[in-house]
Amino acid sequence: MQHNPYPLISNSLSVIKENILETLAYFDLFDYPLSRAEIYLFLKNKHDFDVFEDALRGLLNSGIIHQFDRFYTLKNDQYLVVRRNEGNKKAAELIKIAENVGNLLIRFPYVRGIAISGSLSKNYADDGSDIDLFIITAKNKLWIARTIMHCFKKLTFLVNKEHLFCMNYYIDEQQLEIAEKNLYTAIEIATLIPLQGDIVFERFFAANAWTRQHLPNKNMRVACAKPLKMSVFKSVIEILFNNPLGNKLDNMLMKITGNRWLKKTQRKKLNSHGIVMGMDTGKHFAKPDPKNFQNKLLTRYQFRVDRILSIYEESLAH
Repeated sequence: MQHNPYPLISNSLSVIKENILETLAYFDLFDYPLSRAEIYLFLKNKHDFDVFEDALRGLLNSGIIHQFDRFYTLKNDQYLVVRRNEGNKKAAELIKIAENVGNLLIRFPYVRGIAISGSLSKNYADDGSDIDLFIITAKNKLWIARTIMHCFKKLTFLVNKEHLFCMNYYIDEQQLEIAEKNLYTAIEIATLIPLQGDIVFERFFAANAWTRQHLPNKNMRVACAKPLKMSVFKSVIEILFNNPLGNKLDNMLMKITGNRWLKKTQRKKLNSHGIVMGMDTGKHFAKPDPKNFQNKLLTRYQFRVDRILSIYEESLAH
């Protein structure tokens, strides 16, 4: 990620212009133009805002980036802004629904925190969008919590509401730090929208302070999360399983679920998006298998960065 194949760039392209192009190149992967403020928030280095604005104008005047309305993009395509505006409107509607979903799911045993993740956390949705949720559970009870929640999700298929309950990433309070540390995971963490569990998310963001190495200007959003409230049902269930038997049950559910997902992957079973299903499991986490997707995306990103820096260097030479 840090390799620069164009050593002359350091002489002709300021660090801030390079940062701006890198930021736009990342979101260009998702056809998502950015506002001036958003570009600044996702820069990988700290810069004076006035200097940043001068650099942005310089890149715009050179024709290397394009502006439509209040958004900037590497692609000379005005439709991207139309697409974004429509996506932002749909996201606002879906986020309201997600808040109600969070109010429901926080009542489940051992659930300590819920946040919106995925494209919706970037304020974008389309007609086929799901509500992707990031769940934090109590220590050593992740698999009991996940199993109960996914049994509930089975019922949502009966009323065609399963897309509102995509609980695809779980961690527990024992292991709040995300293992994969790269630009992709930093952006995913920094853009989470916490709905429930203000205290646990404060701890989560503190455990993942490494993200500031990638995004020094981006502040984590914890103020919007509601405080954790314990219902009678939740408290009773937790009392029943807060013992050695509960620990054995959690371990058993982890093994059963892990084996079931392994068989899905081996059979190359596809999900609704046409991607081979896979899940990475452990005592303190359950998440989509991150290796192939992240590596492919970051490789595509680096290719785009190299290409746009090369194009800009060539434009300066002429």
